Amino acid sequence: MKLRISDQSKGGSNLTSRRKRLTRRGISVLPTALTLGNALCGFAAIFVAAAAHRPQNGYPLPMNWSPLTFAAIFIFAGMVLDGLDGHVARLTKSTSDLGEQLDSMSDMVTFGVAPAFLCIQLVNVGLPFFGPPQDDSIFNRVALLVAFIYVACAALRLARFNIEHAEDSPDHTSFKGLPSPGAAGTVASLTLLHEHFLRQSGIEGYWTLSLTAGVMVFVMLTAAIGMVSTFRYTHVLNKYAKGKVPFHTLAYGTILLILLMVKPQLAMAIGFSVYALSAPFMYYYNKIFNPAKAADLVVNTDLLDSVEPEDLVEDDEDDTPNRDAI
Repeated sequence: MKLRISDQSKGGSNLTSRRKRLTRRGISVLPTALTLGNALCGFAAIFVAAAAHRPQNGYPLPMNWSPLTFAAIFIFAGMVLDGLDGHVARLTKSTSDLGEQLDSMSDMVTFGVAPAFLCIQLVNVGLPFFGPPQDDSIFNRVALLVAFIYVACAALRLARFNIEHAEDSPDHTSFKGLPSPGAAGTVASLTLLHEHFLRQSGIEGYWTLSLTAGVMVFVMLTAAIGMVSTFRYTHVLNKYAKGKVPFHTLAYGTILLILLMVKPQLAMAIGFSVYALSAPFMYYYNKIFNPAKAADLVVNTDLLDSVEPEDLVEDDEDDTPNRDAI
């Protein structure tokens, strides 16, 4: 069994019509600028993080922040722009396929590549596989490979979302798998916490930095697996920030905002970490104590579910033994 391929003339006419619509309608300036700003924030995070281990030569950065602190803030700035571009596009009635694709590419830079590079700069992996012997340790190799895994999982997560976002939740109150901004926020917030409590307080030592490096690599791997998982993650803004909410939800949100103002690095690290672990924790907790509810905490759709039945045609009889596998 295989997918039916449309004739070339039909495909060419559809492509031509899409090009004509794009040319006729033009490109919306404000949503596109916000989306591009997201991509540029990701590039800025990578650029600044690259200077993490360079000597400052007596010229500290503004506010005496470290390069990794600025890199993490650029990731959060990209997160804000990523949240704004879609709302602005809907308010101005300028949503388009171009904007959707541009948004995914920007997210790949800011929430895929930048957090992975930020993490390996934090743990200072050096140049394993290719560099000097002191850089080619087992831990550095593992850390670099985990960064590769994170980037790959982010790409898969974004590609899957483009295909399946209509199936995640009818009212879009949940995601299939950890959203890439949530994964990036987990890595970036823990980096901020590290820079604030360890570097700024001067609490540095071999065992402290080694433990921090191990935790960060583990967090990055966990976030990568979460992105490609089928756990159902709550869309926090759509579920709790729209319309009326229960009193206790408002109270918890107020407490979180107060904590954020008192200890922003700690509050952000706890918030993103709890969110990243919330879906698997609730699933396994209910699987033990409430199995009936556990089934609702995973999304069991598959990529082939998006293929319509009429798009499938039977192949030659020689392929009959393989139909069940497809």
